[in-house]
Amino acid sequence: MASTTSATAPTARRRVLHPGSVGMLVGGLMTVVGSLLPWVVVLGVTLYGTGGGGLWTLCAGFVAIAGALVPRRWSAVAHCAVAGGATAFIAGWQLVRIVDLSASSGAWGQVLPSMGLVMVAGGAVVLLRTGVRVWRTPAVAP
Repeated sequence: MASTTSATAPTARRRVLHPGSVGMLVGGLMTVVGSLLPWVVVLGVTLYGTGGGGLWTLCAGFVAIAGALVPRRWSAVAHCAVAGGATAFIAGWQLVRIVDLSASSGAWGQVLPSMGLVMVAGGAVVLLRTGVRVWRTPAVAP
């Protein structure tokens, strides 16, 4: 009876995930979920992220999730930088707009950031931190 396997050494199995995959998945999911939640509360009226910059952060969140599933180190760093940088820029821009609206109208404390904007900003921090961590870790030989 002949064996169906060869007698040579088994081939090395390629990994699907890399050391930054968990951080990228967490940051990407925070960004995706936060993009769909309310971003600003103005006098009891909620403004959702999908009415403005939240669509861009939604796309950036999916870019981060895709980068978590590509087993290449430099690809992961690039995905973290693009997704985290764009998300941080949009969240910061929205916060500056909130402060500007509050200052120009004299209604301090009536235009407030909501949970979605906070989650998106947190997702950006997680993504940027993960990108730095993956960039600083030494490359492992296959």
